[in-house]
Amino acid sequence: MASLSIVVPAYNEEQRLPQTIEKLSSFANQHSWDFLEILIVNDGSGDRTATIVSAQAQADPRFRLVENPGNRGKGYAVRNGMLSAKGAWRLMTDADLSTPIEEALRLLEIAQQRQAAVVIGSRALDRSMITKHQSLFREYGGRLYNLMMKICTGLPFVDTQCGFKLYRADAAEASFSRQRLDGFSFDAEALFIAQKHGFPILEVPVPWANAEGTKVTVGGTAKAFFDLMEIRKNSLKGLYN
Repeated sequence: MASLSIVVPAYNEEQRLPQTIEKLSSFANQHSWDFLEILIVNDGSGDRTATIVSAQAQADPRFRLVENPGNRGKGYAVRNGMLSAKGAWRLMTDADLSTPIEEALRLLEIAQQRQAAVVIGSRALDRSMITKHQSLFREYGGRLYNLMMKICTGLPFVDTQCGFKLYRADAAEASFSRQRLDGFSFDAEALFIAQKHGFPILEVPVPWANAEGTKVTVGGTAKAFFDLMEIRKNSLKGLYN
């Protein structure tokens, strides 16, 4: 089967991690892989996140703890994981597994059949696949963000913020080695870079269920809009070349 790295950014996830690790382990065991690794990136957590992952890594060498130098943000954590990964395909997924990890197989199949270098999960292409919605404030805030994202970056996608994305190794290395944003807009930035370098990108609907305990803050969301303009400025400066 495929060579896959699963990258999970984690910040103060001690409550969620045992169940997440169990699901990831079950997924790994149910399939035959050419290569599989699960990288959980600790973003300077103040709880037992690192301890839990370290214990799992000792029991199962497919798991690996990757440490950030302090709390640097989800964008930094995903970049650290993607560039530390060794798989031919690299999947980023949130620690809450809002999209079931089994969807990785469908994204892999689509990528290989349609020769895509990046396949991104989308909540907006088929909203009937959302089994538990966010608050109306967050849902409509997301739609406004996506409109601004299209204006600032020219990307055609309807949902860049779903935390379930598959990158081929070369696309991951080209995109994340040039990524500069550590906050909410890093997803759009990485996709912008991938498109700029000619990697074929597909957006596909995925099932999704909102999980309580989001780390997104009002301040972080506001900064995300300014970061979209930063992507445009960085591109004009040639920083993504």
